[in-house]
Amino acid sequence: MALLAALLSGAALAVLEVRSAFRAADGPPGWETALARTARHLAIPIAERRRRNPLAPNDENLRHGRQEYIVNCARCHGVDGSGRTPIGAHSYPRVPDLRLAPTQDLSDGELHYIIAHGVPWTGMPAWRRPRPESAIHLWQLTLYLRSLRPLNAAERGAQAQAIAAAHYVGSRACARCHAGIYEHWRKTPMANVVRDPRVDPKAIAPDLAGNHVWPFSPAQVAFVYGGIWKQRYFTKIGDDYFPLPVQWNFARPEWLPYFVTIGEDWWAPLYPPDNMQRPTGPLCDGCHSVGYDIRTKQVAEWNVGCERCHGPGSLHAANPRPDNILNPARMNYVAANDACIQCHSQGRPLSNPIGGKYYDWPVGYRVGLRLRDFWKLEDHTLGKTDFYYFADGTAHKNRMQGNDFAQSVMYRRGIACMDCHDAHGTGNYAELRAPAQALCLGCHGPGSPNGPRAATLELHMHHKAGAPGGRCVDCHMPAIETEGVPGAYVHAHTFRFVAPAMTDKYGIPNPCTSCHTHKTTAWATAAMRGWSGRSPWRLQ
Repeated sequence: MALLAALLSGAALAVLEVRSAFRAADGPPGWETALARTARHLAIPIAERRRRNPLAPNDENLRHGRQEYIVNCARCHGVDGSGRTPIGAHSYPRVPDLRLAPTQDLSDGELHYIIAHGVPWTGMPAWRRPRPESAIHLWQLTLYLRSLRPLNAAERGAQAQAIAAAHYVGSRACARCHAGIYEHWRKTPMANVVRDPRVDPKAIAPDLAGNHVWPFSPAQVAFVYGGIWKQRYFTKIGDDYFPLPVQWNFARPEWLPYFVTIGEDWWAPLYPPDNMQRPTGPLCDGCHSVGYDIRTKQVAEWNVGCERCHGPGSLHAANPRPDNILNPARMNYVAANDACIQCHSQGRPLSNPIGGKYYDWPVGYRVGLRLRDFWKLEDHTLGKTDFYYFADGTAHKNRMQGNDFAQSVMYRRGIACMDCHDAHGTGNYAELRAPAQALCLGCHGPGSPNGPRAATLELHMHHKAGAPGGRCVDCHMPAIETEGVPGAYVHAHTFRFVAPAMTDKYGIPNPCTSCHTHKTTAWATAAMRGWSGRSPWRLQ
């Protein structure tokens, strides 16, 4: 009976569709949408509609479901589920907003069935995965789609009140329910940027006996900062911390002086030329902790803990609900990115000085507020190379990922930092959700509407896949941003290709001669001019 009803509805739909069949830009009329949904509903067997998701909505299942979504669904539905994509906005019928009704009104079984079998006469394909684990992935994806439902007005109001009333309780309180995430996070650089050598005897990485730049003893070190590119050492005087005038460079490795001179960071001329008169509270600690209080100079927790991104969690820890904690994954892309940009950027507070001191972090901001009300990114003049930027606006100082990313087409398309990175920890470089190449190709495979517009990667890259020059990041995210010590570089986040000609004009490093160091920019330009499918205008 259901099949007959579906066939009759489909036949009626086909007849009524003739009038608008050649005007896909207009979008379907209301009656057509209602009829199509009725037909879809009746076509799903009753037993399938009644199925319930056998998987628990835990962190691991949601993480895998999100990964499946990004790879298989985001191209049409958008990374946020809104459907506001070039495909979604111009398809017929329109790609639905997965966050809202009627999608969120579907049962688990209906969602699962639609994903598995697709929807005829639409762009929704059937799920065809030969892997044995595909059955689990389908339910994980179903679970993730359910999580896209936004809070309603009442829940948002309750959330705002809860965050205002809550206080910080520390990341260990989160481990009671989120043990898996906590175990991943505590091994990340986020969780270990500041360490106490009295608690962790291995915190000081180098042998101090080789330090002839500015010798010090472990007893002088209250905190160690960093452990990947560089390591600096804070001593405590009174209730303030101060950086010793020496640092360890992991890249070389070697001991180097540490002192910020005038002409470098904007705040340098505003503090005495003496590290022991430059406290880390105004200049560092706001980003290396949770809840730094500028009056008491106390923190709720050292390092980038859970509440740095999710807000104070006392009420949520006592009574876990989605409306008494913040989650950047549920925010719009501007607010979600602000959670990262607050520290991964160079700028200055809108109000400075504050209490007679100049701060180098966004005092007063916390996740959920508008970062632009507290923080201004460093300005740049095109054509001018300064301490922060190359002449084209690409960053060359450390901690500038946010300055880069805000300029990018990825940012303008609504991509968020968390679409590529997982601050909870992954084991991949830079806590990427997947190895870099796999991550890029999830959205930018050969022949993809998002590019590259070539049949194979080799035709696009003109390098062997996987070899140097044959990876997306080699050209679109070259390692040209300095990390504060010689020989240490991180990847640019503008995603622009820097042509060799720009090196000649503006002195910006380009990925070609950065790799082929024995070659000239003229050689690189000539080689690229011979590549098929390469626009000559992008080489200038």
